[in-house]
Amino acid sequence: MKNLIPSWIRVTVVFFIIFGIVEYSIDTGSSKPAFVVYPMVLLFLLLVLFILIAMEGIISAMEGIMLQKLNPEQQEAFLANKNKKLQFTWIKKIYKKLIAQKPIEEEHEIILDHNYDGIKELDNSLPPWWIYGFYLTIIFAAVYLIRYHVLGAPNQYEAFKTEMAEAKKAVAEYKKNAKNLVDINTVTQLTDASDLNAGKKIFETNCIPCHMIDGGGGIGPNLTDKYWILGGGIKHIFKTISEGGRSGKGMISWKSQLKPLEIAQVASYVLTLQGTTPANPKAPQGDLWEPETSSTDQATPATESTE
Repeated sequence: MKNLIPSWIRVTVVFFIIFGIVEYSIDTGSSKPAFVVYPMVLLFLLLVLFILIAMEGIISAMEGIMLQKLNPEQQEAFLANKNKKLQFTWIKKIYKKLIAQKPIEEEHEIILDHNYDGIKELDNSLPPWWIYGFYLTIIFAAVYLIRYHVLGAPNQYEAFKTEMAEAKKAVAEYKKNAKNLVDINTVTQLTDASDLNAGKKIFETNCIPCHMIDGGGGIGPNLTDKYWILGGGIKHIFKTISEGGRSGKGMISWKSQLKPLEIAQVASYVLTLQGTTPANPKAPQGDLWEPETSSTDQATPATESTE
């Protein structure tokens, strides 16, 4: 087998097999290959390549030494045998079996009786590769018929619908967990301490000039009572912070300055101020908001929302 495949092909195949095993065995935790992340892996692979090339060189050298020890006739026989092997005679044998042609010397056995202007016709059998392929198509057709038309397995259209439904669920789940993709339809009140702390920091940086540090209200309304000008609840508060307050007055739109996640965080922090006692609470403004009896907080807000 060594004489059938050139040495450079052997070295390349073995090297890439080892390379694949190394890459599969080492988890880099990133999309980069292991030999890029870990320089020692690259050194190891280079060492393996050097050893493979050296082994091929040693084998060739030993073959040359052995050839020198033979007499001229033996050398000629050895080289002739080697050249014969390099002709891939095994491939030729397989090819002949697949086509099953009669050699020219035996064509007289399959010549038909008639001829046309000296042109004779051979009665060759169909080649085995064609017959086996035809039998495979019959088997495939039978299996397909039974599977899809007798047993009722899902066809490609049903499989497409199933995959599309799964993809929509995966996208919805991704959007649900990807906080920065939150919008007015998907926002929910955040309760993690990290989110509330981030919301508090944003509130203290941007909101206290109008609402005071304790949410009691100043230029802006009191955020600690149950009265809201544009509706309470996480969805309404999110929209008011994002889009701004009433036209011509009220709070500016913050969506150009804050990311969706940051708006959700500060909106969730505002909800934690509900029921607290500020130092100088401003008189209630707007309408009484009762989330437990209102369905609008669970749906997309109407034209106006929050605060």
